Amino acid sequence: QVQLVESGGGSVQAGGSLRLSCAVSGYTYSRLCIAWFRQAPGNEREGVAYISTISGATYYADSVKGRFTISQDNAKNMVYLQMNSLKPEDTAMYYCASNYVVCGRRRGSDFAYWGQGTQVTVSS
Repeated sequence: QVQLVESGGGSVQAGGSLRLSCAVSGYTYSRLCIAWFRQAPGNEREGVAYISTISGATYYADSVKGRFTISQDNAKNMVYLQMNSLKPEDTAMYYCASNYVVCGRRRGSDFAYWGQGTQVTVSS
């Protein structure tokens, strides 16, 4: 059974940084596309960053490009989202998701496995 566990959320002032972590277990890590999605109340779910565990290729939403960095530690089966220059509009619940698909800026419906989420709050 695939399991994803997020951690690292919290509250920060605008301009600050946070690093989210996603612990991945229960399947063949090296064949996955792993993504970070976010959803704020009243908003649609948005994919913000994606990484192919086999190639290391990364993909970003335009809204976070240049500010967020997705990375992986294959030895630890961990994926990270480093978030810099945070803005109040980055406030949302952030979810780690994965599936055995060709990686890219995919919709949430393309991902079969989800974590429980971690809250990020950015104050102005």
